[in-house]
Amino acid sequence: MNKPINRALPVLLGAFLFSIIFWQEKLGVNTLLFGTFISAAIFYLYPGSLRSRAVAWLLLGQLACLAMVLLHNTLLSKIGFAVTLTLMAVFAEYKHRSPWFATGSLLTSILFFPASLLETMQGSRQRPARKSNSRFFILIRLSLLPLLLAAAFFLIYFSANKVFQDMTTHLLYYLNYAWLFLAAYLSWQWLLLLLLGLLICTIILLKSKTAYFSKKDQSMKDDLQRTRRTLARRMRQPVFSLMETVMGRLARGPLALKYAHSMGAFSLALLNILLLVVNSIDIRFLWLNQARNQEIPLYQQLHEGTGLLTLSILLAMLVLLCFFRGNLNFYSKNGWLKFGAYCWILQNGLLTASVFLRDYDYIQQYGLTYKRLGVLFFLLMVLTGLLTVLVKIAQKKTSYFLFRVNAWAAVVVLVAACGINWDQWIARYNLQHRDRVPLDLVFLLNLSDKTLPLLHQYKDALVERQAELDRGQPASALITLGNSPAYLIQQLEQREQQFLQKQQQFSWLSWNYADAAVRNYLLAGNTVLPLQKP
Repeated sequence: MNKPINRALPVLLGAFLFSIIFWQEKLGVNTLLFGTFISAAIFYLYPGSLRSRAVAWLLLGQLACLAMVLLHNTLLSKIGFAVTLTLMAVFAEYKHRSPWFATGSLLTSILFFPASLLETMQGSRQRPARKSNSRFFILIRLSLLPLLLAAAFFLIYFSANKVFQDMTTHLLYYLNYAWLFLAAYLSWQWLLLLLLGLLICTIILLKSKTAYFSKKDQSMKDDLQRTRRTLARRMRQPVFSLMETVMGRLARGPLALKYAHSMGAFSLALLNILLLVVNSIDIRFLWLNQARNQEIPLYQQLHEGTGLLTLSILLAMLVLLCFFRGNLNFYSKNGWLKFGAYCWILQNGLLTASVFLRDYDYIQQYGLTYKRLGVLFFLLMVLTGLLTVLVKIAQKKTSYFLFRVNAWAAVVVLVAACGINWDQWIARYNLQHRDRVPLDLVFLLNLSDKTLPLLHQYKDALVERQAELDRGQPASALITLGNSPAYLIQQLEQREQQFLQKQQQFSWLSWNYADAAVRNYLLAGNTVLPLQKP
């Protein structure tokens, strides 16, 4: 008979480990220690999860994010580590296929974590009480006389032997020092951190008895199946209610599929014509016009295009999910409906390329920012969505398949994005192209400390640029927001001093390569770091 697993011990050990290694520290080596412990605890509590492919891939993604925390220590890498670790735990505890349903199970664990913790603690104490108590009292009775004898002889040796007395004094001194060191951690802030660690470990390591989302996930299918539905069942569906409102009695009867197909094909034809006009305008004035359309500001062009793209994609998803629902996918004469859907997907891909071109032009003229990079990631997810919609229609997949694949794609994009230090890329691009990109000093100074070597490296160049502007040189590289390089130098020196002061407060638990490289640069005479070019 297998020995029952003690589930309370990993939770308590994880909580104490969390409170010790993260106390007054930033994320660094301690993240590696905590992630390793949690992963080992998950596989100890749920050994069957080692055979899951999803858990294996999430473990690989977690290790990649951990490596990026130690290398770049960016906010995105920390978010990626938290997401992959949490998903790996949920997929190990429950049977899931979709990150969406796994998120539901995670929310269930958060909601019922007090019950899970209490049940685990009570379960760990379910042992024969009388037997354990008898052993405890036996141990006390048998130890009483030896302890009294040892104490008596200790006092004798302490008084008679000077060397033994000195050794005892030193031992008491170190014990007192250890107690004072431990007492420094026993504060309200540390106790709150301990409770936070207990909360996190309980949510991650203990699963709730409520497996609603897991069962729901397992019942979902990727492939559509043709089913015979009664009128009563169809009337309970929101899509049927909408169709009946629009089509009236035509939504019922043996010709309902034919009428639904005709309405869907006509709708997609109109939407394709409308989008064709928009794409034609983009091709004429954006793709083929080398000078671009300067009458409309690029900022307006970018955000109008993004808004139109968002609305178009959401509308495409809604319409396609509405018309390609259920048995309409198996309608033998739905060729025109599929043709219209394919054309619409293709045109949305063209619209995506147009928005990418707008974003590219905007970066060329005004430099890199978080929002402009975010537009690129959004476009990548849009292309993924369009491809999955295409697969759904062509291979008769369910909406569950559509959302599941896109959720996994978002996880992959997140892990891949953690591999780049975006602050360094932004700062380096804007500084290297300062002859044509206006420098926003406030934005540059608000970037992370990893950009301090770059800002320091280009400090003299900014002073020279200001001198050129004072001599009447072309103002295409005007430094915006009324901030002079003198202001940059002053703020930069303050940030360097603050960074070095903060680093002195951290121990080896907070070590990461990015901070260590900046610190070495600032302390080594401002030697230029070998940073990777974008």
